[in-house]
Amino acid sequence: MKRREFVRDATGVAAWTALSASRVLGANDRVVVGLLGCGARGPAVMRGMLEAPGAELAAICDVYDTNAARANTTLVNGRAKTMKDFRRVLEMKEVDAIYVATPDFWHSIHTVMSLEAGKHVFVEKPFALTIREGRVMVEAAARTKKILMPATQHRSAPHIIEAASMVASGEIGQVAFVRAWNSRNVDGMWTKVPDSDPPAGLDWDMFLGPSSKVPFNAGRFLVNWRNFRDCAGGPITDFGNHRIDSVYQIMGTTQMPHTISAVGRRIFTENDGDQFDLHVVQYQFPNFVLEYTADYQNAFGLGGGRTGMKYYQMTGQYDRPHGFAFYGSKAALYVDRIGWELFPETGRRGGASGERKFRQGDDATSLHAQSFIKQVRIGTKGEVDDMSGFRSTSTCHLGTIAARVNHTIQWNERTDEIPNDPAASRLLTRTFRKPYDLIKL
Repeated sequence: MKRREFVRDATGVAAWTALSASRVLGANDRVVVGLLGCGARGPAVMRGMLEAPGAELAAICDVYDTNAARANTTLVNGRAKTMKDFRRVLEMKEVDAIYVATPDFWHSIHTVMSLEAGKHVFVEKPFALTIREGRVMVEAAARTKKILMPATQHRSAPHIIEAASMVASGEIGQVAFVRAWNSRNVDGMWTKVPDSDPPAGLDWDMFLGPSSKVPFNAGRFLVNWRNFRDCAGGPITDFGNHRIDSVYQIMGTTQMPHTISAVGRRIFTENDGDQFDLHVVQYQFPNFVLEYTADYQNAFGLGGGRTGMKYYQMTGQYDRPHGFAFYGSKAALYVDRIGWELFPETGRRGGASGERKFRQGDDATSLHAQSFIKQVRIGTKGEVDDMSGFRSTSTCHLGTIAARVNHTIQWNERTDEIPNDPAASRLLTRTFRKPYDLIKL
């Protein structure tokens, strides 16, 4: 997609064009962004964000000099300022917005401090490492009156907006059961390695930040920090966050589950880390039941792929490794990041109702990032707001909490509490390591 070719399509997705940009508040002003976190994800999303009219990248921050320098070169030919301490970015008066693409365990601190510095924030999923941190982020956005937008790009995908319309219109009938899944095979993927000296140009202590203080180990650096509970939420917040967020979107609900039961297991104990690689959760929402499964011992998923149809991260002809399915009284709707398929209900009296339909979609990461720039320019938040990020990520965390305490839990969304359950309640928050206890929980 080229600059100024971000246009409205048949689904009614909000769009950038030279004309529409000229009609919104401050359309002639630049939107200057600071990037925090220069691993693989941050620069990739920033590249798409910079396609929005007037978006500029002024500052790049990473605790690892190699990553910061690479991002600066590839994104803006070295024109941005680079720094290790994110607080220096927040001091830059010309910066309007911050893109938080740092590891999960930094999200709440980076977000809250950015908001309090007067910056709008686009934060990667998962929204926060704990439910309490997520609530503090939402409160900071309300207090500062700044936009806080989660980087849950499914929300901007035209084919997923279509799927939501199909459910809302009753096309697939009444939906009482929904399934979401993530499948991989991680057998032998994360070999344990000995501690070593950190690479040149890395501030290891600041990388760890509020998480546990441990010696440098390559198994905890770069993408591999996701394998540890004090750094990340496991498969359910890594991959599952998007799927569960899409369930909220497609079912058109803002109510969280009230009852959660789960099972979590480590199958490949020789792998480094302590996250579940088998995690099955049942969520009872007021009007439907959601079953979520992360199966990291087999990548086939639900299977049954359509010949010629592409599925997100598929490696074979028939595997369907990731997705979310809605079982209606008239049809079943299968969706993933890059498409949907509708299967008529064949068990009804008289046979199938309607015809099988499908749409091959696409990843909406760039579209979503550009939508953030539009919101900053207009000065008001859109439908994809801080509470959508809080709800979907908190739902993921509740599934992990239920598995870790090994019993069914109840959730009171009015008070953010798990009533009469001290063991589960302790997992709603964490203690920041000093001196990185930079915000209050």
